[in-house]
Amino acid sequence: MRRADRISPFIVMDILKEAKSMEDVVHMEIGEPDLDPPPGVIEALYRAIRERKYFYTPSLGLWELRERIAEHYYDYYGVELSPSRVVITTGTSGAFLVAYAILLNAGDRIALPDPSYPCYKNFAYLLDADVSFIKVDSISGYKIRPEHLEELKDIKVIHITSPSNPTGTLYDQQELESLISYCDERGITLISDEIYHGLVYDKRERTALEYSQRAIVINGFSKFFCMPGFRLGWMILPTEDMVREAELIIQNVYISAPAISQYAALEAFDYEYLNHVRETYKRRRDLLYQELGDVLDIDAYPDGAFYLWADVSRYEVDGYTLSSKLLREAKVAVTPGLDFGKNNTEKYIRLSYTRDEGTLKEGAKRIKGYLMR
Repeated sequence: MRRADRISPFIVMDILKEAKSMEDVVHMEIGEPDLDPPPGVIEALYRAIRERKYFYTPSLGLWELRERIAEHYYDYYGVELSPSRVVITTGTSGAFLVAYAILLNAGDRIALPDPSYPCYKNFAYLLDADVSFIKVDSISGYKIRPEHLEELKDIKVIHITSPSNPTGTLYDQQELESLISYCDERGITLISDEIYHGLVYDKRERTALEYSQRAIVINGFSKFFCMPGFRLGWMILPTEDMVREAELIIQNVYISAPAISQYAALEAFDYEYLNHVRETYKRRRDLLYQELGDVLDIDAYPDGAFYLWADVSRYEVDGYTLSSKLLREAKVAVTPGLDFGKNNTEKYIRLSYTRDEGTLKEGAKRIKGYLMR
């Protein structure tokens, strides 16, 4: 099979393209923050342009940004971290590809939850790696647990997201410790995608670095920091050898992450402003959950991120068909569950609450009107 033939479409992007060609659509499909980044980010961006700081940076990223991210881990989690372990990447997508390239040879096997972010598997397929899909559901809180893995063999890497896309569920301390212990005892590398850290509403998120120095942690500026188009991420690697391998890959594939984005990100860690971001999305979650909880079966209460994962099978229609009808007949764009895997995902849709409260109320009104007619 041709490598490209294994790559599945990212359905939400196709929906976004169609929705943008229409008028008066309520956009609840894309996982993109609508809030501005911290004010200092914009000022630093203009300053970088005025000072002509738009040339290549070192492939591992600006040292001062690597230092600032290391400080963030101490400030936010109490974790001491050498900046030399921080690698700046072109979005978290760049981090996934680099991490997979370091860890996976052709034919090696990575375990992913199903449902999960759809691009993970496609990165593995680009590298001719194999994927074991772990069926997770409301019973397990949509999280991988050690018992899911007992019958699997030859797993080299396990990749989790906390909070999750599409469900918003969060690994608590005990769950994270248990999974990390399982991996460490068996020589399996855990990748922890923590891109939605900061957007956790009623609990306290934990980084895998609190419990393991072998884990690879990936995060970035697209979600909590409201900088999606800056295309800037980072990863924390456990060894100098891995950092050097990442550097070689980045030199050849990306050269470096965008320079002006890196200078702007130095001002991103404005915790007072970021608390405002968190509280805004918490209010939106509560609003949308209340507005739609009686017409949609939401079996995963979202601890974080900005999504509702809703079972629509009571309407005797699959999520893909319903998504199409909602867009064309109710002018509301949502994402079909099929985008996120094959484990009963045809029954689901994902709704994003990355719009202001008035827009979310209008979207909920249209959805309820369509479903109840």
